[in-house]
Amino acid sequence: MVEMIDGSIIAQLGVTDMKHAIQYALTYPDRRENCLEPLDITQMSRLTFEEPDGDRFPCLNLAFDALKRGGTAPATLNAANEVAVAAFLDGKIRFTDIARLIESVSAKHQSRDASSIESILSADADARIATQALIDNVRSVAPVGA
Repeated sequence: MVEMIDGSIIAQLGVTDMKHAIQYALTYPDRRENCLEPLDITQMSRLTFEEPDGDRFPCLNLAFDALKRGGTAPATLNAANEVAVAAFLDGKIRFTDIARLIESVSAKHQSRDASSIESILSADADARIATQALIDNVRSVAPVGA
């Protein structure tokens, strides 16, 4: 959902399947037909909303902080997240290390203007290197499962 400047909120609803999001990303700005069953809103259960729990989901707070900082901070957060998640999936770090790594890399990042692709790609590359260095250091100190 997106809140617009006039206070209205626009929601995009669909069946629970990432194919919608992937197709939209690949075909933007066009809208194309898909192979999924349409969403029948009369068959939906009730929609309920709660405040996000930043203690249980610390990466949400990190993302909101990056958005507030602006500039290259979101690119840095994204790059650190991608490297950390890959390391987790490869069994190199614990799940709980993901947020800690993102926080560490983001805290050290000096956000720059993000008006050029070069500044964004530079921040991305720097964050990937910094995150990988932290992962390598963690693994040399205490292997996962120890």
